[in-house]
Amino acid sequence: MANTGFGQEGVSPYLPIAEHGLIGDLHSAALVGTNGTIDWYCCPRFDSPSVFASILDANRGGSFELAADVPTRTRQFYFPDTNVLITRFFASDGVAEIQDFMPITDDPGAAAPHRLIRRVICVRGSLPFTARVAPRFGYGAEAHSAELQGNTALFRSESLSLALSATAPLECDGLDARSRFKLLEGESAVFALDPVSDGVIPRACPQAEAEDQFATTVRFWRNWLSASRYHGRWREMVHRSALVLKLLTYAPTGAIVAAPTTSLPEQIGGERNWDYRFVWVRDAAFCVYAMLRLGFTEEAEAFMGFLSERGIMRGGGSEGPLQIMYGIDGRNELPERELPHLEGYLGSAPVRVGNAATGQLQLDIYGALIDSVYLYDKWGQPISSDRWDELGVLVDWLCEHWDQPDDGVWETRGGRRNFVYSRLMCWVAIERAIRMANRRGLPADLPRWRQSRDAIYREIMQRGWSPDRGAFVQHLDDHVLDASVLMMPMAKFISPTDPKWLATLDALTADLVSDSLVYRYDPEASPDGLRGAEGTFSICSFWYVESLARAGRLEEARLAFEKMLTYANHVGLYAEEIGLTGEQLGNFPQAFTHLSLISAAFNLDRALG
Repeated sequence: MANTGFGQEGVSPYLPIAEHGLIGDLHSAALVGTNGTIDWYCCPRFDSPSVFASILDANRGGSFELAADVPTRTRQFYFPDTNVLITRFFASDGVAEIQDFMPITDDPGAAAPHRLIRRVICVRGSLPFTARVAPRFGYGAEAHSAELQGNTALFRSESLSLALSATAPLECDGLDARSRFKLLEGESAVFALDPVSDGVIPRACPQAEAEDQFATTVRFWRNWLSASRYHGRWREMVHRSALVLKLLTYAPTGAIVAAPTTSLPEQIGGERNWDYRFVWVRDAAFCVYAMLRLGFTEEAEAFMGFLSERGIMRGGGSEGPLQIMYGIDGRNELPERELPHLEGYLGSAPVRVGNAATGQLQLDIYGALIDSVYLYDKWGQPISSDRWDELGVLVDWLCEHWDQPDDGVWETRGGRRNFVYSRLMCWVAIERAIRMANRRGLPADLPRWRQSRDAIYREIMQRGWSPDRGAFVQHLDDHVLDASVLMMPMAKFISPTDPKWLATLDALTADLVSDSLVYRYDPEASPDGLRGAEGTFSICSFWYVESLARAGRLEEARLAFEKMLTYANHVGLYAEEIGLTGEQLGNFPQAFTHLSLISAAFNLDRALG
């Protein structure tokens, strides 16, 4: 029977999705709840099986609990300009904090330690603490043992072994490790969790080493953020979004994951639960745009390396040269399976790992990718002759295939349609390639490219426009609205003050906007092959802000943007969607939302002057 979400005394074992902060080391990431519990962590990579996953099953998922052993109030924040997370505990007898981080060094050649450090400090009075470290390997399906060796607990499973060292006393029951300790003002305790490699137990993490790694990690994040060129009105939110995007980067390859989690539901109790720990070409390409806007060229360069070194732009699958997504190591196969032994967040089953959408045809990805290459060529480094040859193959293929139905940007499972957004981004792909060829004098079949570009433009204007709705719509020759067309003026397909566009903006405002929040589409008017409803889609809400700003409706744009900022969680993070009462829904945090916040802030700032 699925968990109702409430234990004894009616207290839910599941924190709201928004009640978390994120830490990471550019290889993996962990969610830390405002109660001090780590309830999601995969080791050693983003896409590795989980070690802690109590956010997906409070009983079977595993967690790292660490909290004051008396009634407290808690507050959580990031150490300024870093991804080091601080959770503070306020009690009648004292105040303490947990500093959670995964060490990173400035040395690009240094091996990643894959270490997770939890440093508890009593800053006033005295407080007792309790820790329970209960890993559940392989998404909670793999047996393990635990034993103490000195003051290090060893957790061994078939696929992974971990060592927990602590400066506080540890106890072990063969499965979990526990610790009870009391700190006086100025005292601290350190817990460090490390993978065991080749049977060699990592050395313990004493206080001095933890302090040194804290300082090194703080320095890394601050040095990275100092390259930002953004000095506008919303600096704190923009920089937090940039730090999130950096956290979602897999350093060994330059890949950027869509989110660090799987199966956090788009509707509580529903089936819209997907694994986002992979590289969506679209999402990553838009991330490149956001990073370049802020002045971070290294991330763009790393992603271009990911594309070229893994032969992604030279691919040749059954659905075209590009897949819609890849593994963080560039692999093509991401088989999807369900984990029936996990009940899902608040009983939202199924829990899925892998993603079957790899086989979908989504033509819009070509526009997102080639636009990012165009911007990198313009703002970063001129692309090489080999990259241009690969890009030319993509454009030639697109000239042959742009007019076929596809599965669309929203990855619906209701069959292929002639999506207007897909046509729009095919136009972007060819148009940006033409610009590059002209600007740099590069070889290209320009007459053919121009003919395809213009044919797409005419089709969108004639068949993507509904005279009955007075708006651009979701499918050709249809009347259903879709928020993805908000990209039309942003992609420079149409003037932001064109009468047809302004009419579309009004229609979207009337049908899909709710107090600045924007729904993607109406599933009842356009069935997507999935049961249940969903929340408003945060990237669409930020696209809406940007569309208002570009249309000159600055008061509306600024108010909508300020309202969207109120939906961020306590540390400035967003999931994929926002529910009816303002709750965060879907995988968390989500790159798509944060990159669109950066773009909206940048363009609204520029419009306001």
